[in-house]
Amino acid sequence: MQNIRNIAIIAHVDHGKTTLVDRMLHQAKLFRDNQETGELILDNNDLERERGITILSKNVSVRYKGCKINIIDTPGHSDFGGEVERVLNMADGVLLVVDAFEGPMPQTRFVLQKAIELGLKPIVVVNKVDKPNCDPELTQEAVFDLMFNLGANNDQLEFPTAYGSAKQGWMGEDWNTPTEDISYLMDLIIEHIPAPRTDEGTTQMMISSLDYSSYLGRIAVGRLHRGTLQAGQPITLAKRDSTMIKTRIKELYVFEGLGKERIKTPVEAGEICAVLMDLDKNVAFEIGDTICDADNPEALPPIKVDEPTMSMLFTINNSPFFGKEGKYVTSRHLRDRLFAELEKNLALRIEETGSPDALLVYGRGIMHLSVLIETMRREGYELQVGQPKVIIREIDGQKCEPIEQLTVLVPEEFSSKVIDVVTRRKGEVGTIDTKGDRVQLDFTIPSRGIIGLRNTLLTATNGEAIIAHRFLEFQPWKGDLDDHKYGALIAKETGEATAYSISKLQDRGPFFIEPGDHVYAGEVIGESLRPGNDIVINVVTAKNLTNMRSKSADDKSTCSPAIKMSLEEAMEYIREDEYLEITPSNLRIRKIILDEIERKRARIAAGFKDE
Repeated sequence: MQNIRNIAIIAHVDHGKTTLVDRMLHQAKLFRDNQETGELILDNNDLERERGITILSKNVSVRYKGCKINIIDTPGHSDFGGEVERVLNMADGVLLVVDAFEGPMPQTRFVLQKAIELGLKPIVVVNKVDKPNCDPELTQEAVFDLMFNLGANNDQLEFPTAYGSAKQGWMGEDWNTPTEDISYLMDLIIEHIPAPRTDEGTTQMMISSLDYSSYLGRIAVGRLHRGTLQAGQPITLAKRDSTMIKTRIKELYVFEGLGKERIKTPVEAGEICAVLMDLDKNVAFEIGDTICDADNPEALPPIKVDEPTMSMLFTINNSPFFGKEGKYVTSRHLRDRLFAELEKNLALRIEETGSPDALLVYGRGIMHLSVLIETMRREGYELQVGQPKVIIREIDGQKCEPIEQLTVLVPEEFSSKVIDVVTRRKGEVGTIDTKGDRVQLDFTIPSRGIIGLRNTLLTATNGEAIIAHRFLEFQPWKGDLDDHKYGALIAKETGEATAYSISKLQDRGPFFIEPGDHVYAGEVIGESLRPGNDIVINVVTAKNLTNMRSKSADDKSTCSPAIKMSLEEAMEYIREDEYLEITPSNLRIRKIILDEIERKRARIAAGFKDE
């Protein structure tokens, strides 16, 4: 039996998990001294590198002092909680990474709660001790208080702590005394994280993650809880719906360094491995299924995942510009891609609608859904999405909605503005703590109030606010939000926007387009300064050319810079009667009903008084 430690690295987003894994890989001499590796080695997905966040969990292993350490890097953002929950099933302990200045944040609580419920042994890493005004000892005490409040047992509360800076490449016992490397932390892992627990009995392996190879197909990844596995061994696949399928193992892999190594020898209980099964094309295994003994199959309890809190309508692109920029534009393409995503995205749900061209997609939040949409547009898909809506439930005969814990870190002079903005959206102030020259404000707020909040808060605080939120629970409906949304500027005609037209119409409000952009009738091209009132304008009119000259007519057209929104900002911005059109090249907001007269009729039919 080889000496193994299985650890997951958990933390709030941007507290330094992936940088710490980089250092562990270097500490274990996984690379040659002269090898160029770059930073954030595990965040190999383009989206992860651009956003600076981990979206998909990763498995790597290092060998240190005769011990094999399997490391699982997990996402810190609560929208990817589905990833965190399933990979923690493979671990025996966790490294909890906490920023020495920020201390425990909402997602720290979220991921730590999952680890404590599973009985995992924690090691606390107080990272970024080189930050000015940080208090590592106070941070360590705050982590202890958090663990106590989450119901940690005595063994979990007696956690060891390493202080240091992953970026500078050191970890030690005292934050005032930098060491040469992170060997202190590696020694803590071997000493304090227990070796894998193994039960007596027949073979059992929970499928906790999926890998895919264009050559081999789908590969099951998980931790072997009992028994042994070997290439060629007959097994039973126990599905979540209690179906039993007899099959055999074609190939077996273990994680070595950054890759997988094919092995012929048996894999023993406690090891994390990847299994290629000999299955029919019609049979697909899923996360939560169990690989069991061929003759005496016993399934493990399937993974429980938190339910989605938000839904969006996904539909085909039917705008006048459809098919000009994407490769995949039909409802069949859209449907196949979304159902394929279900196989590995555990927190996603899909529901049919009355139309074959539209599907209702449920996710954990704007970030969760936006990562799926951004991935699809990069693959060449064109689609449209509707306004994000929170999921409403009836509990004990009462209408209930999802409530989130919101934390905002701002300079003191902006705290009253933040409180004003959040309370207008039915937020309730919890605690107010001063951290150096900043104030940390904690609120409970309906998930509805979070939609579009980031932009408003950043504007109100001159871009200084640091915002984080996590799902708390369902509570009774809080009533309608006091949300004064401005109206839209809508294009009257299809064509190319001209500088002449835009410059003459700038008093109506800020524009989302620039001169030379192609627009179509019904496209939302700006924001009206009149709350609630949409204005239809013509931006394709060119200047009439005559042989007469006058000073006023020859004035140069000047246009203010256009507002350019990110995908998340656009998703949060759209109203109920609008779609966001997404193509590989462009994001456009449009009215669902493009024709101006038809729109007015629909408003009157819906009981709105026409302006």
